[in-house]
Amino acid sequence: MNIDAAVDLLRNWIGLDASTIGTPSLARAIRGRMDALGVGDPEAYAATVRSDPAERDRLVEDVIVAESWFFRDRQVFNFVADVAVTLASLPGRSPVRILCAPCASGEEPYSVAMALLDAGLQPTQFSIDAVDVSRAALERAQRGRYSANAFRNADCTFRDRWFRTEGSTAVLDDRVRRCVRFDWANLLDDRSMAERGGYDVVFCRNLLIYLTAEARGQMERTLNRLLRNDGILVLGAAEPPILRGDWIPAGAASLFALRRGVHLPSTSGPADARQATPPAAAAKPRAPARPTAPPLVAAPQIAPGRPVEQPPTLSSVLEQAGALANERRHLEALELCERHRTALPPSPELFFLMGMLHQSLGDLDRAEGCLHKTLYLDAANEEALLALALLARQRGDTRMAETYRQSAARAFARKSSS
Repeated sequence: MNIDAAVDLLRNWIGLDASTIGTPSLARAIRGRMDALGVGDPEAYAATVRSDPAERDRLVEDVIVAESWFFRDRQVFNFVADVAVTLASLPGRSPVRILCAPCASGEEPYSVAMALLDAGLQPTQFSIDAVDVSRAALERAQRGRYSANAFRNADCTFRDRWFRTEGSTAVLDDRVRRCVRFDWANLLDDRSMAERGGYDVVFCRNLLIYLTAEARGQMERTLNRLLRNDGILVLGAAEPPILRGDWIPAGAASLFALRRGVHLPSTSGPADARQATPPAAAAKPRAPARPTAPPLVAAPQIAPGRPVEQPPTLSSVLEQAGALANERRHLEALELCERHRTALPPSPELFFLMGMLHQSLGDLDRAEGCLHKTLYLDAANEEALLALALLARQRGDTRMAETYRQSAARAFARKSSS
């Protein structure tokens, strides 16, 4: 059976790379829909799919992989809960916005909701949108009723807190259900995603691996637009290498959470001026120039055409290290910072960048050391305080995490009011 026409439709509509599922599986799904309609000609069936959105949706239902379960990769949800708690604590902060796309039958967005509620957040402090191209999956999600297959973790204590049992079915608590808003959307259809954006966290796990190269590029552009500038993108563990943009790990040794690359503010003017002229010298009035006698020893001559090597400036080191970090060359970026650190004036920007690089490489001790040096030079650096709060949470030190969080909140409030 020639299924090329139907496969082309799936590639154009949802970006499906047929090789990721396999031709036999696609052929079975297409043949099943043809039999259901009583259509024997694949070209005639393709024409039906093109003209009938309902049949297109039914074909998608039979083709897509909608496998999921609650708290799949628990550390993902612990990390996002820590981030959400920290963001929600900032004064005047709008509710933390989270998107799960695709959401399948709701296991992922409901897991996010349970994690945030268990972390102490109130429903008014966050909002969760969940979208999927499968209308049947959305209907199942909105019902909030699950079989034992949705509970595959060794630790299922959350089930006792948030579900009641009706026969062999686990029914989700309404407090969790009300935290999630479900809607139909196709991530590759700009029209259905046009009104969305400004998310603090976007989950898009295990979708990119099924897409064509062209669709992956389009998807990355969409994800980039959906996120706030400081937002976090959560992917499947195998997907970060697929991205082509300047993404870096969002947490220590994180393989699943990314944020945009290092974009440091330009410091060329003030930084270079600080390096060239120490403050004391700048404040001291200059004496009138006097004629001087010729030197007794001639100055060394520089060979014609040989460039004079200039000492690095803070801005140039930050720019170069940031570019390396954006290319995920974290060790090289860190080595560059270390090489020039002693020749540069003490800088909170440099120590903060080094802290983030150590964190990306999984060295939490050195990361904390650099962040503390950042605070020594700039006690009101709320980014360093927030980073230390997250590190403390990851170490299990909730008391210190709360101390850093409150300090970050006060620093943020002072800057907002100034």
